Amino acid sequence: MGWFCLLLLLGSLSPGRSLDGVRTEECLFYNVDSEMERTNRSGVELCQVEADKRSHCFASWRNDSSSVELLKKGCWLDDFNCYDRQDCVATEQSPQVFFCCCEGNFCNEKFTHLPNVSLPVMKAALGSIGVLTVMIYCLLLITTLSMVLLISVWMYRHQKPPYGQVDLSEDPCPPPASPLLGLKPLQLLEVKARGRFGQVWKAQILNEFVAVKIFPIQNKKSWENERDVFMIPGMRHENILRFIGEERRGSHLETKLWLITEFHERGSLSDFLKGNVVSWTELCQITESMSCGLAYLHEDIPRLKGDQHKPAIAHRDFKSKNIILRSDLTAIIADFGLAICFEPGKPPGETHGQVGTRRYMAPEVLEGAINFQRDAFLRIDIYALGLVLWEVVTRCKAADGLVDEYMLPFEEEVGQHPTLEDLQEVVVHKKMRPAIKEFWLEHNGLAQICETLEECWDHDAEARLSAGCVDERISQVRRHTATIIAPPSSEHHGLLLSSITPITMVTNVDLSPKEASI
Repeated sequence: MGWFCLLLLLGSLSPGRSLDGVRTEECLFYNVDSEMERTNRSGVELCQVEADKRSHCFASWRNDSSSVELLKKGCWLDDFNCYDRQDCVATEQSPQVFFCCCEGNFCNEKFTHLPNVSLPVMKAALGSIGVLTVMIYCLLLITTLSMVLLISVWMYRHQKPPYGQVDLSEDPCPPPASPLLGLKPLQLLEVKARGRFGQVWKAQILNEFVAVKIFPIQNKKSWENERDVFMIPGMRHENILRFIGEERRGSHLETKLWLITEFHERGSLSDFLKGNVVSWTELCQITESMSCGLAYLHEDIPRLKGDQHKPAIAHRDFKSKNIILRSDLTAIIADFGLAICFEPGKPPGETHGQVGTRRYMAPEVLEGAINFQRDAFLRIDIYALGLVLWEVVTRCKAADGLVDEYMLPFEEEVGQHPTLEDLQEVVVHKKMRPAIKEFWLEHNGLAQICETLEECWDHDAEARLSAGCVDERISQVRRHTATIIAPPSSEHHGLLLSSITPITMVTNVDLSPKEASI
């Protein structure tokens, strides 16, 4: 407590600094992984930031009983935790990796660890302060802190909020950081999306951008479910979002649960379609990779050559908002908070049938008449896949017709915020589906896609295609229509169609009972 008081007192005597305008700093640079990451080993780094931000320096290191191992030094982006720190001081109690940041040219040349210190240390002022003055300040501070602590305890006991449904006994304190993140400080940059379970941030780990999905402690079950799905053997696939790690920040009611994944600037398929139309080639790229990812998710892969068994997984919230696009428009399936895993010979566990986004719910889900078996859940995903395929087709410019503004499935029929009863009336009782434009069917490839999506959203669940069959159909359509480069005009439309070998999907694709339905 004596050291704490002394440091607080010294910090209170230090003059503040005003940083108006743009400031460019120079920081010492060091990278212990320089060979692997192909950077310089050491040197000087010039920090450049935007006009409304501030630049800092940082250092990270390990410290065991015998030695200090320097890991990283360099520039650090705008971070209010670094403001007005002239010295690079790590304040965590006993982290796996120490981290500090500061302001000023080459301020990261020296670094130190002083736990529980939140103010900058001004060593030069130490000799000018008498021992008696320090003791008086310390006694006053201890008395004040004791009173604040007693008042806080009393208020907590009398005003404790009723969080009976949140089990905090399992998490008395946050565990160590994920092994993959242990050497790399992570910085949140901006919120990219908000959902029912939490927020998705764009973040940075050194020079790499990542996505961080942050759940409040009240949504712990969803966080655990998504984390567990990511950890299932065989979940590494080019069309499934890549998992990087997990973390827990804070404690008790203030705990935040993090999932760290790869980041893609284009964002979701839904957001992309709002501002862009797609060519025939781009449509095929998106829809084929999307159905390929869903097919792999649904597939039950037995144990082969020492690898662990990958069970079939139903997504249960498949929609365009949960499809992420890479820069080349390859689709990646994300958001497994509601996913359910089907281990052979085991029941799926406790689950509720009527979950997901109402707009994408299959008729049997809206009716509450689900057969709680693996195939039934997979067919629900296929219905939603049909709706997402329709969304992409509505924004395709390949056909000779007007491309409408982007609309969600059934938005024209029930608006943007439908109730469960609205969708039951339209989807279940009237058996309506989103409209298929006549001019789409005049384009050879789009006609085949429309035929496929109609078989995906069939009212009879057992008549729906499998995701693997959808993937194969789109792949064949893409190969057979490779000669279509531009939308056909009215003058040469007939000539173009006569020059392309017609595709009869039922004869070209082997739709055996095992493949045709799930």
